[in-house]
Amino acid sequence: MDIEKIVEIVESRGVINVTYNGNPVWIEGISKESNEVRVKNIKTNEEFMVSASKLKED
Repeated sequence: MDIEKIVEIVESRGVINVTYNGNPVWIEGISKESNEVRVKNIKTNEEFMVSASKLKED
């Protein structure tokens, strides 16, 4: 996913489903410089950094 689209999702008032490797995640933070996103797996509460390109909007 494009980093600007991720920013748009974070700033939106609605809930937009985002997945990483098929798992639902919550966006916790964005690093535009490195094009990485800190996400939290909704099912396990695990937080980790991923490349923005690995995220999918459902």
